[in-house]
Amino acid sequence: MKLQTIIPLEKRSREDLIDYNSNILLLGSCFVENIGDKFEFFKFRNKQNPFGMLFHPEAIETLVSNAIKKKKYTEDDVFFHNEQWHCYDAHSKLSSTNKDELITSLNKNLNITDQQIHNATHIVITLGTAWVYKHYKSNLPVANCHKVPQKEFKKELLSVEEVTNSVKLIIHHIHQTNPKAIILFTVSPVRHIKDGFVENTQSKAHLISAIHAILSHRAETKCFYFPAYEIMIDELRDYRFYAEDMLHPNRIAVNYIWEKFKNVWMSSDSEKVMHEVEAIQNGLSHKPFNVNSDAHKEFLQKLDLKKEQLRSKFSHISF
Repeated sequence: MKLQTIIPLEKRSREDLIDYNSNILLLGSCFVENIGDKFEFFKFRNKQNPFGMLFHPEAIETLVSNAIKKKKYTEDDVFFHNEQWHCYDAHSKLSSTNKDELITSLNKNLNITDQQIHNATHIVITLGTAWVYKHYKSNLPVANCHKVPQKEFKKELLSVEEVTNSVKLIIHHIHQTNPKAIILFTVSPVRHIKDGFVENTQSKAHLISAIHAILSHRAETKCFYFPAYEIMIDELRDYRFYAEDMLHPNRIAVNYIWEKFKNVWMSSDSEKVMHEVEAIQNGLSHKPFNVNSDAHKEFLQKLDLKKEQLRSKFSHISF
């Protein structure tokens, strides 16, 4: 008896796979950080969201374009609200009580983004929503409203064509700079029901339609799609796989989708190293009964030896 429909997945070809020599850039909605945290735990070279979480494609397009064009942020790009300085291009995690600190942080993280785009072997882009807020004064979409009153913005649903054009520009900017980079698209399984239940479904449909319209062209040989959204709503079709807010995937769901991702995108050699890293991470989180015991000291010595052995193979790995 089958109690679950399984989405068929195939291992990518060897030259496309992620291993411990890969350099990964992750951009997009909060689901990027779920997967990014896994890369971080297993000590892959990765950089997550230098401008914080970006939910819609035009926000990601703005970041990628500004990074490639080496934009310099100035005081004209920031504003003061609720006792903090903000930038409409970035998430509130970059906001600061000090204007100069914010501008410095924006330019530093934009430079990091540029470097990562140049050096990345894999770029993971997760689109969260096709709904955008456009600032009335500039008529430009913002990455984050920063709790500025909603009357300052116009809310719009990007059409499939508009999402397609935005994603095409993201790909163009990346591959113009780094033709060898593999771009992996996903759609976030997080439900944006503040937009409305039907509106959320419509939004996800626009994102999925746009991505597949682009991937159907043979010219985009370095672009792929991983069905994180479909795994969540089909294989994990049960509220027990959601967090308490009933909107975000819970830890079980994230781990399940990560396992699927790993089976498709990770090389067999990297999986062996991942087991070694996990053993060390578990050892580091171990709480001994007696920190001064000989047994614990011996345990730490063995742990240090394992760390050194890994570092001798992969110099970027640090615990």
